[in-house]
Amino acid sequence: MGRAFEYRKARKLKRWGNMARVFTRIGREITLAAKAGGPDPDTNPRLRLAIQNAKSENMPKDNVERAIKKATEKDTKDYKELVYEGKGPHGIAIVVETATDNPTRTVANVRSYFTKFGGTLGTTGMLDFLFDRKCSFEVEAKEGVDLEELELELIDFGADEVFADDDSIMIFAEFTGFGPIQKFLEENDYNIKTFRFERIPNDTKELNEEEQADVEKLIEKLEDDDDVTNVFHNMQ
Repeated sequence: MGRAFEYRKARKLKRWGNMARVFTRIGREITLAAKAGGPDPDTNPRLRLAIQNAKSENMPKDNVERAIKKATEKDTKDYKELVYEGKGPHGIAIVVETATDNPTRTVANVRSYFTKFGGTLGTTGMLDFLFDRKCSFEVEAKEGVDLEELELELIDFGADEVFADDDSIMIFAEFTGFGPIQKFLEENDYNIKTFRFERIPNDTKELNEEEQADVEKLIEKLEDDDDVTNVFHNMQ
């Protein structure tokens, strides 16, 4: 099924394990999408998918509406999406995606976590060569769909992996394929359950259990920060 699938499955429960954090994270995705493209999901594809993510996680409708409304409030107009990169314990590469209205606070916090747990915060772009930027879609399976034919159609839009996973179809594609693939799926009446932007390591590093525990402490601390939206790493 490919390294993208294995990476996603390994991270899914850890990243979305706590319901309160799930709602906080999705709510911020909705706010940022609405801020960037407007509050109307009919004309804002990214917002449309963020709302679909919320539905798939059973996020209450009131929470969704508050997140959209928040995009027009004065205190969220300065929200920025920033990425920090560094090396964790035992040389593990870590990329931290954030959404913040106070970059000074956020970078100070992220740096302190790296330092406390035996890592070092680096410079932006230093890990670009270690990760491939991808987008992923989880689509409800449709009766009679030929996966090989679907994959051939999606290859033209940047897809590089299409496969069945239980009652879903998983699609991994180049980061730039997000818009065209979403449009294709919607025009062909596929129900998109969830989507994500991913950073897939092109090489992983194997650690023993004790070393893994050291890295996981740092990752958990980063993920607990309210400004952090995603954490990616190359630990096997």
